[in-house]
Amino acid sequence: MKQFENKDTKVLGLSVDSTFALKTWAAAMGGIRHPLLSDFWPHGAVAQSLGIFNDTVGIASRTVLIADPDGVVRHTEVHSKTLPDPEQLLATLVDLQK
Repeated sequence: MKQFENKDTKVLGLSVDSTFALKTWAAAMGGIRHPLLSDFWPHGAVAQSLGIFNDTVGIASRTVLIADPDGVVRHTEVHSKTLPDPEQLLATLVDLQK
């Protein structure tokens, strides 16, 4: 995550789970180095506003968003069966910061 911090960015996680569930999950994963935000109530309101809420199952899609300092989303990647490639994301970030 240091390579993202060096590019003046913040990495955050967002889930429709409760803060209790997020803390339990983070502990089970051995710790998560970035803040996890709960979009629990109203259920998925932030995810819905970002267009990443899956109404069928009631969860947020696994998505990487890159927003500019004004909060405008400049890049979106949905990952259903894959994990994001940090190096590719870093390259995208660098391109957006030009």
